[in-house]
Amino acid sequence: LANKETLVAGGRLVIDSAEKNGVKIYPVDSEHSAIFQCLQGNKAKQLKKIILTASGGPFFGRKCSELENVTVKQALSHPNWSMGNKITIDSATLMNKGLEFIEAKWLFDLEPEQIEIVVHRQSVVHSAVEYNDNSVIAQLGVPDMKIPIQYALLYPDRLECDVKELSLTDYGNLTFEKPDYETFECLSSCIKAVTLGGAYPCIANAVNEVAVQKFLDGKINFLRIGELVSESLNKFEYMAVNSYEDIMKADKAAREFAELNA
Repeated sequence: LANKETLVAGGRLVIDSAEKNGVKIYPVDSEHSAIFQCLQGNKAKQLKKIILTASGGPFFGRKCSELENVTVKQALSHPNWSMGNKITIDSATLMNKGLEFIEAKWLFDLEPEQIEIVVHRQSVVHSAVEYNDNSVIAQLGVPDMKIPIQYALLYPDRLECDVKELSLTDYGNLTFEKPDYETFECLSSCIKAVTLGGAYPCIANAVNEVAVQKFLDGKINFLRIGELVSESLNKFEYMAVNSYEDIMKADKAAREFAELNA
């Protein structure tokens, strides 16, 4: 599975369908691949929590007052990864990490309380798993998507991969910090959405997609993206997701809301 939105919008439907048809889902996202690798050889019931690492994007450490006049060019300058425009903006708002939070909940059958987000600026520790004996297993590597893509395609085998070897001494220091949930509303909204359940994750995702495009087009400022996602969770009543049609209905309503309120 190479995208987040499938599980964000219709997690229960996808997982139930996979189980019904005996299908294994192998994650391509670097963080989820890391978690998947850290789970090998261990029993799921022994898992205590997962630690989802985030680069923090280009604006980590800044407050809302410092982000009011962020330009598109600034938001598209990611410190560690080279990606498309939409996902790069999602990384700047930390929406990307919020979507990964939801994706991890479904992929690994976790409660929201079992997922911890840690800002790791160097993007060397791709994620980790803590077990019931309080031991932590992490997966490390240079920030290169070739590794998780190859692992998903060849699992359970490992072959040589044309990526740079990781030298910990070259990095010298690895840092880990707590995210700023107040400044980066998209992240806190995603956690709220998956906790509320139903169609709320789908709504948050749809509103964000519209808002990001509005920002790229110069029609709203950077902070308005997070505000719209947050507002959408208060706007809509709970909607159950029991079918593909339910997802499309919620998605359509959310996009209309975003268009009207951007």
